[in-house]
Amino acid sequence: MNKQISYAQAISEALVQGMENNPNVFLFGLGVDDCKGIFGTTIEATKRFGASRVFDVPASEGALTGIAIGAALNGKHPVLVHARHDFMFLALDQMINNAAKWKYTYAGKSMLGMTIRAIIGKGWGQGPTHSQNLQAVLAHFPGLVVTAPSNAYDMKGITLEALNHQGPVVIIEHRSLYELKMEVPQEPYRLGLAQARVSRQGRDVTVVATSIMVPEALRAAYILSESGIELEVIDPVTLQPLDEETILMSVKKTGRLICADGDWLNCSFASEVAARMADRAFHDLKAPIKRIGWPDCPAPVSKILEDAFHPTHKNIIRAVLDILDKKQTPIPDVEFKDTFVGPY
Repeated sequence: MNKQISYAQAISEALVQGMENNPNVFLFGLGVDDCKGIFGTTIEATKRFGASRVFDVPASEGALTGIAIGAALNGKHPVLVHARHDFMFLALDQMINNAAKWKYTYAGKSMLGMTIRAIIGKGWGQGPTHSQNLQAVLAHFPGLVVTAPSNAYDMKGITLEALNHQGPVVIIEHRSLYELKMEVPQEPYRLGLAQARVSRQGRDVTVVATSIMVPEALRAAYILSESGIELEVIDPVTLQPLDEETILMSVKKTGRLICADGDWLNCSFASEVAARMADRAFHDLKAPIKRIGWPDCPAPVSKILEDAFHPTHKNIIRAVLDILDKKQTPIPDVEFKDTFVGPY
């Protein structure tokens, strides 16, 4: 049976079901047992399993990651929560030089399964040190699985898969997605860690969007469909390893590609997708590939500047009209509620 739940509720449900299924799963991080429970995602787990399996810790990201690695090597499956994705810079040595390389260093004879929740996003005047996205940095290193689900269905399935994976998995969660709702099965289910989602079928332009940019792409598609322009929206879901074939099939169909990323464009995931498609689908392209991302500067604190800094469906619409050479097409100015994403 399915029910409509939010992205945050999907995380909560997956954690509880995963912990029920495997007594070796435990959850820790700054504020996980707080009354607000990391945007409500850890409240139920705290109630169900108590302080022995859900517990607060001091702010020491490198040490905590080392503890998680040690626990994983002793048969546990730790879930480490970083409420501020930016502070993972302090954990990169453990993540990259130990967790990511462990399987290769020991020729697959020793494995460590661990899940790291990394929360990103704008809002509340987060500013330059609380609004960053490390997805491209993390995806650069072999051995780390990096995933960024954009909806409740994918989030639950990916989280349950991560809790059963025999390697380190980083799940990137955008704060602005927490209230978005979707039909989700009540029973546990798992989704593959290298399977993209075709979020919307279309014929004119392929838009590969990540995380928060997926609902923005669906909003753009909704508006443009009124003018007879049909976007195909591809959500990679997992950034590393990447389901390249699903993207390639779409680009071959439409002949046009826009990569919409919630990150800086220099050395970005959008740049990687653009490079791979230029390499594999060059003769299928009818127009140059376009990329959408952040301006080349740190994120501002002011809300007015922050709104200008982060791309939206309007940036995607402008890129689509440019790539189709239809800049004069009149487009209605539609204001969406935060919870509207268009049809998945």
